Amino acid sequence: MKLQGIFPALATPFDYQGKLYRTKVFHNVEKLNQVGLAGYTVCGSTGETPLLSSDERLELMRWVKEASAPGKILIAGVGAESVHETVRMAKCAAEIGYDAALVLTPFYYRNQMYRADTQALFFRAVADQSPLPVLLYNIPQVTGYDLPVETIAALSQHPNVAGMKDSSGNMPKLDETLKAVKPGFQVLTGSSASIYEALKLGAAGAILAIANALPYACVTIWEAFRTREHEAAQDWQQRITPLSRLMAAQYGIPALKYAMDLNGYYGGPPRLPFVPVSADVRREIERALDGLRG
Repeated sequence: MKLQGIFPALATPFDYQGKLYRTKVFHNVEKLNQVGLAGYTVCGSTGETPLLSSDERLELMRWVKEASAPGKILIAGVGAESVHETVRMAKCAAEIGYDAALVLTPFYYRNQMYRADTQALFFRAVADQSPLPVLLYNIPQVTGYDLPVETIAALSQHPNVAGMKDSSGNMPKLDETLKAVKPGFQVLTGSSASIYEALKLGAAGAILAIANALPYACVTIWEAFRTREHEAAQDWQQRITPLSRLMAAQYGIPALKYAMDLNGYYGGPPRLPFVPVSADVRREIERALDGLRG
């Protein structure tokens, strides 16, 4: 399975009562189908997954599968703290028709989980039992734990570990990782502020929150890099970086959802305890989107 190109890390539409909004899931995915995206990632961090029940996660997976155009690669976020629940979710995703399982580093019991040997055991046990190829999910700004290069390299040897989503934004470490893993291990960046740099280092593509609101811009960076139009790739990277920084460093998912609303997609309200962005923040987002509407 080739994991190349741009995958939106899909946001989860809620109505104003905080319930999953099926109509808007279809609205967003059907619009995104018209863009040259490689596929979709469901139930990642951008999808407010910690605020969803397991039943809601599976419902979302089914809806996105139904709405997706033929040929799209579907990646299911199946992360849980236990091997048992992670494998259960991976099996459910496989039954729905997903292609890969995105597995988050466990982190709740920090004294034990912040050990490389424990992480390696967790991922090997999941990969041994998962019917889907496993993607490691490294997002230290959420979990507080950054998978060591040596652990990633060792896990890359497992026949059912296909790659990794790295959202750390640490480019020197990404470079070191790409040199350490086995050939064919596919690394996708989750950092929208450094897509172009990650591709230059050898990343296979990107799984991006910002692609919910700016899918054309993200695909343009990928296509420009692929066709060696490096000035164009750098130009588009610079254009999306202000919004990337507002989302990643300051205002998070509520900012993304407002940007989606401005750009023809349904963002809608976040789920409590998140709240919509303020009027001042909305103006910042509008300025960051200047010239990128459409």
